Parts: sequence; structure tokens; C-alpha cells
Amino acid sequence: MHAVMEEKTLELIELSAKTRETSGKGAARKLRQKNEIPAIVYGAKKDPVMLSIDNVEFVKIIRKHGTMGLFFNLNIDGDSGKKKSVMLKDMQMDTFSLNYLHLDLHEIDMDETVTISVSVETIGESIGVKEGGLLQIIRRELDVVCKPSDAPETIQIDITDLDVGDAVHVEDIDMGENVEIPHEVNFTIITIVAPSVEEVEIEEEDDIPEEGEAAADSAAEETTEE
Repeated sequence: MHAVMEEKTLELIELSAKTRETSGKGAARKLRQKNEIPAIVYGAKKDPVMLSIDNVEFVKIIRKHGTMGLFFNLNIDGDSGKKKSVMLKDMQMDTFSLNYLHLDLHEIDMDETVTISVSVETIGESIGVKEGGLLQIIRRELDVVCKPSDAPETIQIDITDLDVGDAVHVEDIDMGENVEIPHEVNFTIITIVAPSVEEVEIEEEDDIPEEGEAAADSAAEETTEE
């Protein structure tokens, strides 16, 4: 099965950052109080660099682009000589306030492959769903390995021909020559399942005497006893 990858030109999103010297919970708390997010950039052959990023600027980027497959042109301390091509690898959030607590960025080589998470979307309405089946998306995102310039926006899977009981597995997906989905087992991505029907036992009406019949039988029994 061929997966439709949403075409896009790689966009390096402009992002400003400032270096920071202090670390630890106390320092991070002070940064957040100033509406800044503690961050760190890891490089393959370089020491990590501690940064702070403006929260307002970062929130605007997330609202526009989402959180997956983000690549940045990182400008550190306003110095063009310190610009780095990086990708968002991980971020921590406060589950109650939904504030960003920390960002992990990884410096990338545009000619080397990276692993990123890409969302899965479905196209069309399957035959099985039209007949009452239920669509189950088992994996809503997939890891892919590719060069940054080949990174897909989304992986769109056409489910039009899927009937009840059919499924799409990872090995059914053709991502082309430049994108690979790493896997050790042929796991399920999408399936169409039959709706669960709850059987209800109904007593036959013949076995249930009508109110009038029950009263007549009772009267007959009394007459016989007399």
C-alpha cells in the first residue's frame, strides 16, 4: 500500500535564544517567572549548550506549526555566527498549567539522517465503515528515518478499499526510497473492526401467562378444592 506523504519544502523556523550560565531547579524557576523556557542544545561532537527561549515566541510557533517534526534556524544571542540548525527532540510540560518547562534541541547535519515522529492521517471512507464497521487507528504517529529535507509533514493512508476485518500493517506502507519506518515486527497501524453486538435474551410470550389467564387458572384451582 502506498502512503501519501504531504509534500512540503523543509522550513527552518527562525527561533531566538540566549545562553545561560546557571542550571538547577532554582535557576529554571526564575527563568519561567520571567516568561522564559529553559532549554539545552545537544551536538553530536560538541558539549551541550544551555539556553533560554522566550515563551511567547515559542508558543506562537507551536500554535502555527504543531509540535512534531520541527526544525529551527536557532539564533543564539543575536549572533549570526552562532546560528545552528536544530530539531525539537523533546519538551516537558506542566500537565496542570500546560506551561512549557524545558526544551531539548539537537543540532543536525542537513546531509545526515534523523529520526522524527510524523502524524498518521486517513483518506477516504472505507467500505467496512459504510457497512457499520468501526475505524481503529492503532498508531496515530510513526517514527521515520530520513534527511531533514525529506521529512514528511504527515503520512496519509487511503482506507477506501478496507472492509471489515481488514488492516494496514507497517510493511504495507511504501514511503519511497528516501524515508524509512524502522520496525522489528510488522505491527498494525489501522484496522476496521466489526461493531460489538450485545445479545439480549427475550422470553417467548407463550411462556408468560396473561394476567387474565393467570386469574382464571387460580379461580379454577379454588373451585376444584371446594
